[in-house]
Amino acid sequence: MFSQSEKVGNDVIEDSISTIITPPFRKGRTIGVSTGIGAVWAGSMIGLHGIWYKGMERSKWHTFDDSREWLQMDKAGHVYTANKISGLTYDLYRWAGWQNKSAAWMGFGVSMGYLFTLESLDATGKEWGFSWSDMGANTLGSGLFLAQQLIWKEQRFVLKFSYSHSPYAQHRPKTLGSTFPERLLKDYNGQTYWLSFTPATFFENTKFPKWLCLSVGYGVDAKLNGIANEFTTIDGETFTAKRQMLLSLDIDFSKLPIKKPWLKAIVKQFNYLKLPFPTLILTGNEWTGKWLYF
Repeated sequence: MFSQSEKVGNDVIEDSISTIITPPFRKGRTIGVSTGIGAVWAGSMIGLHGIWYKGMERSKWHTFDDSREWLQMDKAGHVYTANKISGLTYDLYRWAGWQNKSAAWMGFGVSMGYLFTLESLDATGKEWGFSWSDMGANTLGSGLFLAQQLIWKEQRFVLKFSYSHSPYAQHRPKTLGSTFPERLLKDYNGQTYWLSFTPATFFENTKFPKWLCLSVGYGVDAKLNGIANEFTTIDGETFTAKRQMLLSLDIDFSKLPIKKPWLKAIVKQFNYLKLPFPTLILTGNEWTGKWLYF
């Protein structure tokens, strides 16, 4: 049995540890974060409606099945985007003093709500529509973040993005982009989506660095048409689209041994991108390798 003084001492220690792990709730920061998210949400939708959707022929609200287009590279983009919105929202509410579980659910809710609103803009476009497969990918991305926070209170599987110039956009500049910003968003041949994880997080006694990751990537090659996997240019050159699987190394910046919280928060943001490392690439049935791949 513990004495009264020992019990009080233990309670003080537990309260101190709890305060370190979970910052105190801050009403002012919560109001500021919520207001900021609402402003960005509304402002971005107004901007997209006036710029991206300007001149688009409208129709009644309808659905559209695009699940078989672009070899699902656009769906990988939805998974990535939803996951990162959840993570950013989570970080903001943790900064505002919310507990892990509450902040994780808020991240999931904001991500799903925002992307549902964005998808609803497509629902009234004659050439597009509300895509249930897009929403499924959004749910997968946000759900991956939520599940990890609820189970492990950390992200052991980190989604990342990389882009390198591809030679295909020049053949369809209106579809794949004519400038770097356009190609970055539209040319799926240059995009790669990665799932990075460190084996050290699953083993207690290991010398394997917690920040060093294995990374599995997904991409496409020679995909110039949304549906058809073969495309012939006006010069008679024919391209056949193929899926790509990639294996590489990576760094989880959130697990670097940085002691200063403000610096750790800044460095963590580099987790949006995959670092260049030696990479094995499987294109169709053919293996290749690059000493540095981004």
